[in-house]
Amino acid sequence: MPTQTLEPTSRQSKTPVRLSLDGSLNGQGRSLDRALGRARDALIAKQNEKGYWVGELQGDSILESEYLLLMFILGLEADPALPKIANYLRRLQNADGGWSLFPGGPADISGTVKAYFALKLMGDDPSDPHMVLARKLILSLGGAEKCNTFSKFYFACLGQISFDSCPAIPPEVVFLPKWFYFNLYHVSAWTRTMILPLGIVTCLRGVRRLAPEQGIAELYIDRAAADRLAEPVKGFPRNWGEVFLKIDDVLKLYNQAPIAWLREKALKAAEQWMLERLEGCDGLGAIFPPMVYILIVFRLLGYADTHPVVQKAHKDLRDLFLDGPGADEIRIQPCHSPVWDTGIALHALAETGLSPETDSARRATQWLLEKECKIASDWRKNCPDAEVGGWYFEFNNPHYPDVDDTAMVAVALKRAGGEVARPAVQRGLQWLLCMQNEDGGWAAFDRTKDRPLLEKIPFADHNAMQDPSCPDITGRVLECLGHNGFTADHPAVKHAIAYIHSQQDIDGGWWGRWGVNFVYGTWQVLTGLKAVKADMTQGWVRRAADWLRGVQKEDGSFGETAQSYEDLSLKGKGESTPSQTAWGAMGLMAVAGGDDPAVGKAIQWLIDNQAADGAWDEHFYTGTGFPKVFYLKYHLYRHYFPLTALARYKRLKGM
Repeated sequence: MPTQTLEPTSRQSKTPVRLSLDGSLNGQGRSLDRALGRARDALIAKQNEKGYWVGELQGDSILESEYLLLMFILGLEADPALPKIANYLRRLQNADGGWSLFPGGPADISGTVKAYFALKLMGDDPSDPHMVLARKLILSLGGAEKCNTFSKFYFACLGQISFDSCPAIPPEVVFLPKWFYFNLYHVSAWTRTMILPLGIVTCLRGVRRLAPEQGIAELYIDRAAADRLAEPVKGFPRNWGEVFLKIDDVLKLYNQAPIAWLREKALKAAEQWMLERLEGCDGLGAIFPPMVYILIVFRLLGYADTHPVVQKAHKDLRDLFLDGPGADEIRIQPCHSPVWDTGIALHALAETGLSPETDSARRATQWLLEKECKIASDWRKNCPDAEVGGWYFEFNNPHYPDVDDTAMVAVALKRAGGEVARPAVQRGLQWLLCMQNEDGGWAAFDRTKDRPLLEKIPFADHNAMQDPSCPDITGRVLECLGHNGFTADHPAVKHAIAYIHSQQDIDGGWWGRWGVNFVYGTWQVLTGLKAVKADMTQGWVRRAADWLRGVQKEDGSFGETAQSYEDLSLKGKGESTPSQTAWGAMGLMAVAGGDDPAVGKAIQWLIDNQAADGAWDEHFYTGTGFPKVFYLKYHLYRHYFPLTALARYKRLKGM
């Protein structure tokens, strides 16, 4: 039976080396300088000849299973890549029969049902041991009717359940004005790119019919429940969740008999909206979910498979394929991360003293300058006075610059880009300042307000309907502003610090929206506060450092499981990782400098555990996509974050 296994521990230093607090070496092995030099050289060696860095971005099994389901929906199951994708999907199955969101995590009902369905379509016999085990687990978890709404769209498109089980999303939402509580520009950018494709799918209700033996009827316990969105609301709604279910009932009735001219106009407007946002991009939103559904939309709208936009949409998805690890396997990334990876890598090298005049810095700078956003798209709706600027995450996604990438790139270019980068950095700074929310914080893609009622919409069970301010991004922006001369007395910085203070966890740390989890958020905040010269002796700041010391392991390392999003008792607890150890060390350095014994222990752990390739082995996921729903392993996190921590320690120690 296939099982999900972690990468074997390898290439670890066998001879621990001990550094005294003054940085001197008291035994055999590698010195700090040697570890730092090897990591620096190895990172430079990973730079693409065009100037960028990009590591694999690894998600979970839903990428493979959803792609397989997509190809069956489209009737393209003869594609020779599909058996290789299925081979990799089998590899990811856990010993209990399920598929999880991250290595070592519990089985996820939606991911397990989709994997079972995909493999059954690929020819796996339901009586095979791995399928029997998966089916038993699914039924023990309440059956396939417990899957989330995103999964139900796939099942409805393949005729397994009624479209009535999916939230109604009329394409007419494209016309909702900005003043309306719900509109396209009050939800997160990633939700925005999903709403219109799914709206078209739910109103046109195209179904690929399967033979009964190909279906998954055996996975449902309550068929009636499977064919409806939720339990019917009887009487007057008692809460906002029930209000939105009543609204969903009304929208489903409208979908049965829409106003013909309005529906036709809405479909045309939604189609045009999507086509416009495909221009210059590596797929709609340049991320996997909308890239999948736009292909279904094209089919429903009558686009031929030979149409250029359809062919490009297929190519954009295939560009996310990677070979292996087995000889006959293909795995799929959720997107590419070159701007993010390049910004952080260049920042790490700048921490080591890399000059803007070096070939590596010049090539990285030129590549990043070419990726600066030049158009005003969705973000302008909430920020009409902002000038164009900023950076996005992927190779090509000019409609969706984001705050985190812009802050990271602006720091890197300020430190290692030289004079040629100054105008772009200034534009990036102005864009960031315009994107600050009224609460003082920054969100990922837009200037927004927190609208908690939107989280009650049935479609919101991906746990990311909105894009509100979060402490980790706010800390990142403060770090950027600090490197560019802003200090704690600047009005925007004051407002941000007040927001950060208001968001501090009861135990002293900060929740991490985009990284796992409290170690990530606390590091980002403390580093940002230090960069703007905030008073790091304040009690609430020192309480955060004390929390980091409290979760640091005896060997000096840090580790936190993604399960801490579900179980707060696991804050700061988990298997040790190089990236999280680097974050913990840098968070402590921001408050206590380089002489703190806890910092020295963390740095020592990084030195002891450096791998033969100059980087570090990292087996666990430390990136966050959607908390509780989707997690990520950035394969370069194991490299550039430990390098940054070592270099910063060396600088603070004056070594």
